[in-house]
Amino acid sequence: MANIKSAKKRVVTSAKRAERNKAIRTAVKTYIKNVEAAVAEGNKEEAAKALNVAIAQISKAANKGILHKNNAARKVSRLTKLVNGIQ
Repeated sequence: MANIKSAKKRVVTSAKRAERNKAIRTAVKTYIKNVEAAVAEGNKEEAAKALNVAIAQISKAANKGILHKNNAARKVSRLTKLVNGIQ
């Protein structure tokens, strides 16, 4: 553990941020799984709704810096392509 007061504060702050970032990343993965599940069922309407929710959450995470913008763009692109491929 750090000895300097500001270093102690940074340890606590870093832990809080890491926990928050992990929760948001996990939520994004869940939204992605929801889209993939709807696509697997072949339900285009449900997949489209899930896609809109997933895109919003992915964009929010990218804007906060939790996901890199190119990583977020790649995830959105893949999901969109997946949903558009439903017949």
